[in-house]
Amino acid sequence: MSRKYLFTSESVTEGHPDKICDQISDTILDALLSEDQYSRVAAEVVVNTGLVLITGEISSKAQVNYIDLARKKIAEIGYTDANNGFSANSCSVLVALDEQSADIAQGVDKAQEQREKLSDDELDKIGAGDQGLMFGFACDETPELMPLPISLAHRMSRRLAAVRKSGELPYLGPDGKTQVTVAYEDDRPVGIDTILISTQHAETIGNITDNDKIQAVLKEAIQETVVNPVFHDLDIKPSNKTRFLLNPTGKFVIGGPQGDSGLTGRKIIIDTYGGYSRHGGGAFSGKDPTKVDRSASYACRYVAKNIVAAGLASKCEVQVSYAIGVAQPVSIFIETFGTAKVPEEKLLSAVKAHFDLRPAGIIQMFDLCSLPSQRGGRFYQDVAAYGHFGRNDLDLPWEKTDKVSALKQELGI
Repeated sequence: MSRKYLFTSESVTEGHPDKICDQISDTILDALLSEDQYSRVAAEVVVNTGLVLITGEISSKAQVNYIDLARKKIAEIGYTDANNGFSANSCSVLVALDEQSADIAQGVDKAQEQREKLSDDELDKIGAGDQGLMFGFACDETPELMPLPISLAHRMSRRLAAVRKSGELPYLGPDGKTQVTVAYEDDRPVGIDTILISTQHAETIGNITDNDKIQAVLKEAIQETVVNPVFHDLDIKPSNKTRFLLNPTGKFVIGGPQGDSGLTGRKIIIDTYGGYSRHGGGAFSGKDPTKVDRSASYACRYVAKNIVAAGLASKCEVQVSYAIGVAQPVSIFIETFGTAKVPEEKLLSAVKAHFDLRPAGIIQMFDLCSLPSQRGGRFYQDVAAYGHFGRNDLDLPWEKTDKVSALKQELGI
């Protein structure tokens, strides 16, 4: 029986208050790991009108200027005008940091397997930085093996930022949100039902001061420079039945931290799969790779993507769980939603044979602690906006499909 339904995902631009916080947190992480790859970092940021608060727990030999890092990132995002209620040069930056708990550190620096002499394997030396469960997902709806709704929402958010920064639409502000509703039939995307864009803008555009006229100008410009380019290389495109909503409140001048406070880790669905897949609840930004909320989520995506890229399933979700201070995962689960070409039990055996999901194994597999220093002090901050997965614009180790041959060989395909 044919099943028709709509599914929606959203994204936000780099100037959204929560995303400002994510990016500052990961800028701090990049700086600390660049100087000391053994840094233990849990950096949290809060922003409000004229205020940035940097808090959390950090243990590191690195010496960095947190205030300077925050101001430079805010300026890079585009908040340079104090008249907007938030500016890199005029905002107050407060720092309130503690060191990582010694109770946690003893389990991270030396896992239970080595403390109790259960293993002398070098990769059992690091215990998980916390308990918890993480998910990774992939599907064949897009070339990057991501769900189509979140892929389109991120494309639009990146375009909004691009046309603002290039000067093509200079009257746009840094804050913005996008949302795309995709029509599905028999679990395959068949059309675009609704496109929603909310974008911060100037009080006036040229000589236009009437708000209704400003919104009309904005709608036409956004359609031409943002929406149309997003779909130019896709088979699925908006039709004359697609709704296009722009700034539905009628006005979006007050934005950024002046319009709403921001907090690190509050956009976990945008960071991942747009709600299309399950989520363990842990945020990514500001956390060093010993925190499995981050590193294990990357590893689960890597596993799921290689399974789909190998043609072993058209949709795959991977769950892994951990106990704090223990290296070996508590559990690994694979769900293919009835699309697997081989039994899921065999998939699980192949995954265990070719993917090391211990924290130290993941760090080594992706070189997670060394990447910031290898890439000029900039890595994690670049995934802190527009999603951590499916980023063909970035060279991300967990997006590689270099395990395809090994999986096929293991399964005799």
